[in-house]
Amino acid sequence: MNRHPLQPVSKDDVARFREDGAICIRNVFDREWCARMNAAVERLLVNPGNRAREATKAGDPGRFHMNVFMWRWDADFREFALTSPLPELAATLMEQDRVSLFYDQAFIKEPGTREVTQWHHDLPYWPALGNDIISCWVALTPVNVAGSGVEYVAGSHKWGKFYQAVTPDKDGHFSASSFEPCPDFSQLKGDPKYKFISWDCEPGDVICHHPLTVHGAGSNPSPNRRAAISIRYAGRDARWDPRANVMRCEGEPETKLKAGDPLVLDGVFPVTWERERAHA
Repeated sequence: MNRHPLQPVSKDDVARFREDGAICIRNVFDREWCARMNAAVERLLVNPGNRAREATKAGDPGRFHMNVFMWRWDADFREFALTSPLPELAATLMEQDRVSLFYDQAFIKEPGTREVTQWHHDLPYWPALGNDIISCWVALTPVNVAGSGVEYVAGSHKWGKFYQAVTPDKDGHFSASSFEPCPDFSQLKGDPKYKFISWDCEPGDVICHHPLTVHGAGSNPSPNRRAAISIRYAGRDARWDPRANVMRCEGEPETKLKAGDPLVLDGVFPVTWERERAHA
């Protein structure tokens, strides 16, 4: 299994990420990694642990399964988050000398799943603040935008907006915040004010996005599973911000970090890549 991206990330890639707030980097993972993590997804669906969310209602077709912090209890997810090409990719796109792991998340939509991923951006969900946080969304199966691919509003990370968090399973804990609701950008695709970007993906491709880039995804009408793992990494300006109505993190960081502390904590938000060590 490869430990570095299979092709180098260019300066143009970094510039495009900064400008649009999202980019697709092709062919980051080899087939062995994809096979290993698809097997890990199969295990996850059978033994999901205690942080799983199921957005599909009883009796509806398909299954929309979400999960978080798998790296803390599954060896394959741990290796994927800590020693795969992703930490280097994250550091390169954010132009960082060091990154730490924030958390990992799985998104699985089985064939026929009707539930969509509503338009949103990520930062309002998190007990964190900062521009130097990146989500690396790894396609483990082929993804067709016309089916269930992720779409982004380019440049939306620069709007200065903080939209209300909404989860596919309508968890009221998140929506209790006072932030304004996120518009349904599916209804605004003809508006010339907005530039929409998306990519069909093959297994091993990675879409990376800024924590304030607005995005959403459709249902899965295809006959095939759509599986992806998103790993979030933090850089120099990422800070702990334990405000109300946000996600609970594993490892009890609230007992060890104060508001404004860097998002680095051994065993909870571990350092996963350092330039000096990588070049040694």
